[in-house]
Amino acid sequence: MSDTSDAPDTPDTPTPDTSDTSDLAARAARLDAADELAFVRDRFVLDDDVVYLDGNSLGALPRAVPGRLAEVVEHEWGRLGIRSWEESGWWTAPERIGDRIAPLVGAGPGQVVVGDSTSVNVFKALVGAVRIAHADGPGRDEILVDAGTFPTDGYIAGSAARLTGCRVRAVPADRIAAEAGPRTAVALVNHVDFRTGRLYDLPGITAAVRAAGALAVWDLCHSAGALPVELAAHGVDFAVGCTYKFLNGGPGAPAYLYVRPGLQRWFDSPLPGWNSHAEPFAMAADYAPAEGAPRGRVGTPDILSMLALEAALGVWDGVRIEAVRAKSLALTDFFLECVARYVPAGLVESLTPDAHAERGSQVSLRCAEAEKAMPELIRRGVVGDVRRPDVLRFGFTPLYTSFAEVRRAARVIGEVLS
Repeated sequence: MSDTSDAPDTPDTPTPDTSDTSDLAARAARLDAADELAFVRDRFVLDDDVVYLDGNSLGALPRAVPGRLAEVVEHEWGRLGIRSWEESGWWTAPERIGDRIAPLVGAGPGQVVVGDSTSVNVFKALVGAVRIAHADGPGRDEILVDAGTFPTDGYIAGSAARLTGCRVRAVPADRIAAEAGPRTAVALVNHVDFRTGRLYDLPGITAAVRAAGALAVWDLCHSAGALPVELAAHGVDFAVGCTYKFLNGGPGAPAYLYVRPGLQRWFDSPLPGWNSHAEPFAMAADYAPAEGAPRGRVGTPDILSMLALEAALGVWDGVRIEAVRAKSLALTDFFLECVARYVPAGLVESLTPDAHAERGSQVSLRCAEAEKAMPELIRRGVVGDVRRPDVLRFGFTPLYTSFAEVRRAARVIGEVLS
């Protein structure tokens, strides 16, 4: 799709007044020329005719992945077969890849294990946290849950509560710090709200929950890979996250689990599979948990998707997460400015906070015609998604999104909504 001038006016299709937008293209060019991360874009397979703003649902394909998958299938599986568990390092992949993710979430070696889905890891973390809380004494029978959480987290919390004799109490995420009390066993919080893109105060909420004698479990699905997280520095107890959004691991890529080092020996996983046994090949009838990160494993790792993720993580070589955050804020600032200039007043309302301290790496626009508008945006080469009933959602992946694309996307939004 060429970046041409706006379509001509028609009597019954008003267009926004773009007479004052001539500076935006020049500014986008200057920002792209100064972009510290511009070199990373070539590490992805991208369509120059498409502005891809859905990396907060599924990241773009890293160029290294197809070749690596072919090698795994043709050589490691096809020729070596079962020998690859040792000779190709398949057995140690969950911890090895966890160590690759660890710096992106502010964790150390041996603190992150990769495997299973986010939902499964939320379940492990919640039940494990409640068991630790119960071991400290009776009376903690409450799981606090972010009231705006992604639905699955709420479903899992309800199941964990039924299994552990707790009750779930849903409160707004920004009230969790104040609501945590003597009955709270654990709080489950999303770092970034999936609908609005609001970033919550991980250090402050974690400290308040800990001060109340409870534990905190953080869902990092919409923050890891988009901004600094610093799990160890802020004393986070448990964290989980997916790898197919800002970490670009591919559809259905395995998730990860973080357990604070001081809690690892007390972590009693509700899913004690043979892979997390201290001697997995002893095939013992009694369970003895492994030490460290392997305690978070369950069953046989999903090797194909896991090794695709490992190859995908190569895009982070030479990338500073601080530079990613700086560009994320610059991209979203510029997008909001362009939307204000290209989209007629009153057609959209930003649900994403203006304050940098409260913004993730997405912008959500409330729009009455959202469900009709997004298919047309996609047809015109601007890919985002919709959250019903009326939210247009756009994710900004700093590793491959340019400022020129941001301007183009806002201009097309203005055309479609007009």
